[in-house]
Amino acid sequence: FIYFDRYADRGRRIVSQPREIVARGDLADYENSTISIFNAAAPSVVYIFTENAESGFFGRREIRQGAGSGFLWDGYGHVVTNFHVIQGAQSIQVRLDTGEAIRATFVGGSPDHDLAVIRLRSTPDSIRPIPVGTSTDLAVGQAVFAIGNPFGLARTLTTGVISALDRRLPTAGGREVVGVIQTDAAINPGNSGGPLIDSAGRLIGVNTAIISESGSFAGIGFAVPVDVVNRVVPKLITNGKVPRPGIGIIVLDEEVAAGLGVLGVVIDRVAPGSEADRIGLQGIDYRNRTLGDIIVAVDNQKVKNIDEFIRVLENYEIGQSVMLDVRRNDQIR
Repeated sequence: FIYFDRYADRGRRIVSQPREIVARGDLADYENSTISIFNAAAPSVVYIFTENAESGFFGRREIRQGAGSGFLWDGYGHVVTNFHVIQGAQSIQVRLDTGEAIRATFVGGSPDHDLAVIRLRSTPDSIRPIPVGTSTDLAVGQAVFAIGNPFGLARTLTTGVISALDRRLPTAGGREVVGVIQTDAAINPGNSGGPLIDSAGRLIGVNTAIISESGSFAGIGFAVPVDVVNRVVPKLITNGKVPRPGIGIIVLDEEVAAGLGVLGVVIDRVAPGSEADRIGLQGIDYRNRTLGDIIVAVDNQKVKNIDEFIRVLENYEIGQSVMLDVRRNDQIR
């Protein structure tokens, strides 16, 4: 038997050297792809700081600070972000990818879509607008990448997949954004307003909200689809706001309508003097407990619920006419 005393080296000085570096092979294809996507898109992503003066205790003036993300829309210095990021801000600063901080002014916002546009007061020649894609051909399971400034940590990349499509997202304007993208790419406070991009490096959504009891990422994030962004942002730049088309009706809650077994948009009330009132549409007669009109199609496009109705209407401008198919007492007119 050979006995090794584990205390034999006690008292002897041990000299250590850095370990030899082991060479690695090439990065995997997906790693190279992710690096390329980030390097191409990151210069278009910005960090937004806001300040808002509020009255505190004893009438003292307090400065409230906020932060979020955004991205460069065009060569004129327009930046797109969430409406809630800059809401109420009296001072807005934008930090570019280069580290340069530039003051910005509010151009326009749509609380109904949670989108806003600000503009840099000075526009460097080096700004790089983000490439814009489409959300019509997205598929559950495809890879997505979110870039933003969560918790103030600038230039952060998170990856994931599209978890679901056609979600509905309530907004501060009391409306809902339809067609919302659900993703498991990590989105945290500070990511709001940043881009969600596809594997081609194109914008496909604006990161907007999370579902989490703790307020931090819990695997479910939402992004406003780029087709909505591409329709709303030009109007904000031109007019500063986006009036949403309507016909002057208040509809029955979708769950209640579904409980009645009704397919279509059930009119609850008609606004006096509206177009719906002018053409004779009728709401529910609560006294006699009878349904009024149910919209089942718009310009020959069937609508089974308010979601589909809003989606069709948003393809029209205010002042345009649409043809409605309406059911009343089992007859369609």
